[in-house]
Order: sequence, then structure tokens, then C-alpha cells
Amino acid sequence: MQAVIAKDSEKKFLVSSDGEVFYRNDAARVDGLIESNLIKVLSVFIVDAQDTLSRLHDAARLKQHATETLVTRKGMTDLCVTHIEKNLFLWEVTGRSVATPAVPEDHSVPLITVGRNGSILFMNSAARGLFGDRLAQLSEILVDDAPYFGSINTLRTKSGLLPCFLQTIGDTRVRKEICILPAHEAAKGYISLTFEDLPVATLKLNCDGEILQANRAARGLINVDTLEGTGIRDLFEGLGRPLEDWLKEVSEGRSDTSTEFLRLKTETLEAFLQVTLGQMTDSDGGALYAVLNDATELKTLEAQFVQSQKMQAIGQLAGGVAHDFNNLLTAITGHCDLLLLRHDKGDEAFADLTQISQNANRAASLVGQLLAFSRKQTLQPEVSHLEQTLADLTHLLNRLVGDNYRLDVVIGDGLNAIRVDRQQFEQVIMNLVVNARDAMEGGGVITIETENLNLDSALVRDRATVPVGEYVSVEVRDTGVGIPEHKLQQVFEPFYTSKPVGEGTGLGLSTVYGIVKQSGGFIFVDSVVGEGTTFRLLFPAVSPEVQLTTEEATELPLALSPAVAGTVLLVEDEAPVRAFAARALRIKGLTVLEAGAATEALKILEDKELRIDLIVTDVIMPGLDGPSWVKKARAERSDTPVIFVSGYADGKFSENRLSIENSTFLPKPFSLAQLTATVDKQLNRVVEGLV
Repeated sequence: MQAVIAKDSEKKFLVSSDGEVFYRNDAARVDGLIESNLIKVLSVFIVDAQDTLSRLHDAARLKQHATETLVTRKGMTDLCVTHIEKNLFLWEVTGRSVATPAVPEDHSVPLITVGRNGSILFMNSAARGLFGDRLAQLSEILVDDAPYFGSINTLRTKSGLLPCFLQTIGDTRVRKEICILPAHEAAKGYISLTFEDLPVATLKLNCDGEILQANRAARGLINVDTLEGTGIRDLFEGLGRPLEDWLKEVSEGRSDTSTEFLRLKTETLEAFLQVTLGQMTDSDGGALYAVLNDATELKTLEAQFVQSQKMQAIGQLAGGVAHDFNNLLTAITGHCDLLLLRHDKGDEAFADLTQISQNANRAASLVGQLLAFSRKQTLQPEVSHLEQTLADLTHLLNRLVGDNYRLDVVIGDGLNAIRVDRQQFEQVIMNLVVNARDAMEGGGVITIETENLNLDSALVRDRATVPVGEYVSVEVRDTGVGIPEHKLQQVFEPFYTSKPVGEGTGLGLSTVYGIVKQSGGFIFVDSVVGEGTTFRLLFPAVSPEVQLTTEEATELPLALSPAVAGTVLLVEDEAPVRAFAARALRIKGLTVLEAGAATEALKILEDKELRIDLIVTDVIMPGLDGPSWVKKARAERSDTPVIFVSGYADGKFSENRLSIENSTFLPKPFSLAQLTATVDKQLNRVVEGLV
């Protein structure tokens, strides 16, 4: 944890429940915050540090995270607390410099927290000093029946009636954070605070939405020099209904205050603001006020949550499609292979059957693409040397890019081996090269460069952390139009594309992302508009001696291997797949017992005299799945080897399979040669006494 926060630009502390500081990062040391207890550190910013620490620790214990924004004499201070474990908390203290009038050093701006029924939940020291005591209800300080936020209210203070400006700086369904700004110099210890000096971003509008006045904080938040005369509709969008309707609703009193999340109209960045609109009264009559809070981080988190739900739904859909479609392809490919056994290459039907088999394999690769960005495809990793892989791929890539483009492939010296599914890696490179070509209308240079990379310290970037170690870096660069900075984080989202309608599906880069992440790698993108884009892939390096943990069925020539003896229990709920597999195994000379479900298989195994040499079972079946029923069977037949077959790699299956000894995995769709080779390998282990 210390290593993670050491170089962070914000002040961060690791503290105990009573505030003892275990560690502070460099940013905290620069400001001289070297007290041994966080209460003393916070006292630099606020008076009621003990209350604040206790309150935030209690909230963090309940919800793991707690945040609070304090209006102080130095501006606004954001406190973020994370409960790490029993007696350890991570504090982040961020000061937002907002120009405010000078306030005496022994006071912060009065701040109270009010509950839904008007009860006062909290008063800081400045508020208690203003009113003389800790109060229970908001009504105790109000002269009027209800507060008028964003305007002057007459309040009962210990010095008598005092005009004060009330401003909400945090408003939820259950509580309001209210900042009290005395507006009269007669208030001892305070000076007059003008609209310009309010420490929260505030706009004054007429009922038509034209901005009459914007304070310093609002101009800084929106990053403009002047806002007067601008219409609110020119600043914001994304309400979902006309802004005029919203303004009219508030100005006519149908809603006292109304809060919406709006997108700031800007081409340079993606920014969202929480805008609270309410009525106010001034010398010119009725007007509106708008309080602005930066909600970009909140909307980003919300978008990420929605995206994760979308990806989960797509993953579930992809898994279902893959299971059914791969069953069909297995039956097609298998029966096609059985027909090919009866036809020589000179036969008229041989070429047609070969075409059927090849197109079934192409269909299988399409299912792989669908599963790639949901990260549920079944990879067949192997130790690969990119020099050979890229050399074999270069000819195809040159055909893809065309004559107007130059493809440069630069291979680093002594390149380490990596462990990837070669077919999927080739798909990654092809997708990136095609994208690079499309980004360079009229021609350009595409560069693929590989090199070894040794990370001595963890690389933290784009919410990802690349651990220390050796990697192989693959860069794909173009000299195209580039990608705007605010769109860089969207390029890997499914169905997002910057191409014209009809020219892009939005699945290419999401497929690339899924393959790279599932292979244990990392992918980053850098781009400069008008200069080009670079995609950088990092794969963990392995030594050539590393053996695969996943056994692979080697593709054999289309002929059955020599006949062997033995009994195989075949469990498959899809009848066409079961028919093909049973027929292929019987041709090999094996005795095959068939079952359409796990319950049937377990019933067959009740016969203690029956010898089973091998179990071949589907993973996804109605009722008990493959690993579950095999574990039950292993209670009596612990030495029987198993072959699991499935159309996609479900995470739960991977965990279950690891706990089942003497098992291997055969992905669907599989060919006749792949099936028989895998069966031979498992049976040979029995003969050789390995199981």
C-alpha cells in the first residue's frame, strides 16, 4: 500500500482508528504535514478535526468508503477515507483553492448538516460559535418558516438577528450540507462576503435561462473568462427534455429546487456537472440561481457500471450462443470427416466435403470473435516465438493493407517467447493493422515493432497495473488522423466506432481487448490528432522450456489412428454430437456406452462389475454439469481418466477441472482426428500406468 501511494500527487495517509499516522506519502511531506496524529494534521484545515475523523471512520467502517467536502478558510477541502482492514484507514486530503475573503484564522466558514425532517445532524465549530450552542432543529435558527437557499435569510444568532446567505453544497435525499455566509459586517469576526466570493460555483439567471452573473468559482469550473449574457442552453445538454421546460418548472414554483446531471458542451474533454436550480429574489424581481458541482467522476463511474452490466449480459448471451452453435458445428464437422473417410481425394465428392469442413471451421472462428470481447472463449495457448508468427503473417497483412500503404515489421533482437493462442494473436494483429489502414485515407505507413521489455518497477496506467517482470512488447503504429484524447478510453467498448455508418461494427478493438486480457496481457493506446495512433501490447515472457499446462490435441492427417481396445462412457446431451462421437470411437474398435445426461451416466456406473476405461463428457448439460457428476463418479472410480468437451471456457468450469485429476480438455468444435488423438492419449496413459 505504501508503494502504491508513495508518488501520488494528492496528500495520502495510512492511519489507525484513533488517527495515529503509520505512513504519509511524499505529497503530504512537501506541505510539512509531519504531525504523528492525523487530528493535528487536519487542524491545519478545520477546527473540529476530532469530530470529523470519528464521523468519517464510522462511515467508512459501514460502507468501506466515506467522503466529505468542507468549506474552510482556505477554500474547499475534500476528504476521502477508505477502510482497508480492522484498524487501518487510507485518508486522501485534497484542497481545492477557491478565492474567498479573508476570514479570521481561528474560524472556518459555518457549516451545518441537516436531515430530511429538518433535524441538525452536525454543526462545525464556526457554526456553534455563530449560534452560541449546539441546536437540534433548523427551525430554531430561522425567522421565516422555510429557508431560501441561494439568497439572504434572516437568522437567529447569539448576537441577535443577522442576515446570512444560505447555500447548499451537498444535497441528497436524506441530508443537506448547508454553508452559512454572514452578509453583515456587524457579525463579529466576519466580513461581508459578496456573490463573487462564494466558495461554491453559482450562477444567477433570469427566467429565460440567460446568465446574469457568474461568480469566480463558476467561471473557474467551466474554464471561461466570462459567462454573462450566455444562455444556459448554450452551456449544457443531456437533460432528456427541453431546458426551457426545466427553467419554467422552477420559475413558476412547481419545484422549489431541482437537481439534474448535465453534460458540459465542450470539444476538449468529457465533463458533467450536477446543476441545482432554484428560485431567488433580488432588486429586479424574480430570478433563478444555479449551483454547480463537478460530477464527471460520478458519471464516469456510473458509465463504467453500466458498461460492466452490458458486458456481463453480452458474455452470458455469447456463452449460450457458443454452446449451441459449437454443438451444431461439431456435428457438421464430425459427420463430414466420417464421410471423408469413405472418399479418396480423386472422388468427385471429396472437394465438396472439404469445402463443407473448411467453412465449418470459419464459422467456428466467428464464434471465437463473439466470445473474445466477453473473454469466455476457449484459448489453446502454446509457447510461441513472434519472429516466426509475424513472418508467416506478413504476406497476408501486405495483401490486407493494399498498394497505397507501406507495412514495416521490425523484430527486436533475441526476442523472448510468449504463451498465447497463435490463431487469436494473429487475429489481434490483423484487426489492429486493418484499423490503422482505415485511419490513413489515401496511404501511409503502418509499423509493427517488437522488443523485450524488463520492468524494474510496476507500471501504473489507465487504471491498470503491470507487475514487475519481463515482457514482450508489440507496437502497431500508424500515421493517420489520430483519436481525440477524450475518446481514447472508449475505443475498446463493444459497438463503439468512429467510422461512418455502415463501415464499422465496433467489435474489432473490443475483440482485441478481450483476447489480450484473456491471454494475461495488457493493451494501451496513445494518439495525437493529425499525427497518428500507437497500440502497445505487453505479454509476459516465458522461457522456451516452459511446458503447457493445458494439454492440446495434435491435429493428425484425416485418418483414424490404429484401433485400440477399451470401454468408453460417452455423456453428451446433444444427440447429433453424441451420434458422431460414438460412431467414431466404435470405428476405432472401442466399446461405447452412451448417456444423454449425468443421471443416466451415474446409473450406468452403479454396475460395480462394469469396467470403464475412459469417460468423455460434455461440460454444460441440463441438471448436473460435467465436473459435478464426474466428482460423484470418482468416489467409486477414482482412477478413471476423463475428457471434458465444451464450446467455451466458463470460469467456474476451469476452477472445477483443476480439482479433478487425470482429466484433459477438448474444445468444441472438434474434428474426428482431434477426438481420436485425445482419446488415444488418455487411454495410453492408462496402459503406461500413469493413472
